[in-house]
Amino acid sequence: MGIPSRAATPREADNLRLLRVRDAIDRGYAEPLDVAALAAVAHVSPSHLIRAFKAAFGETPHRYLQRRRIERAMALLRETATPVTEVAFAVGFQSLGTFSRTFSEIVGSSPTTYRRTAAPLLAPGCFTRAWTRPATGTARG
Repeated sequence: MGIPSRAATPREADNLRLLRVRDAIDRGYAEPLDVAALAAVAHVSPSHLIRAFKAAFGETPHRYLQRRRIERAMALLRETATPVTEVAFAVGFQSLGTFSRTFSEIVGSSPTTYRRTAAPLLAPGCFTRAWTRPATGTARG
């Protein structure tokens, strides 16, 4: 017979929209993404998206996007010899200066210093991502 379906509550519907936005950021972090485009994914206004996303995930969509980009940059810097400038553009930053400033702010060291001091991690990818995920609001050093 199956489980009878029920309509999602407004809270559940809002949570599903926010998960779609987070998934869009995770998939498209290297693409130009702005709050208006992300709000369109959720079918809400940009200001509502910012408030709801921060309430659900503890940071704004823009900050989440920055952290995802930096997280990917950290992996590229650790595991490849790709020049820092190319890493910056590959993860979606439009300028090396913005990339370097954001990287230093989130990680606690410059991309060049990070590359020099970070050794490749010999662990499954899921563990590596969890251990190296940049924390929100704190610098690591």
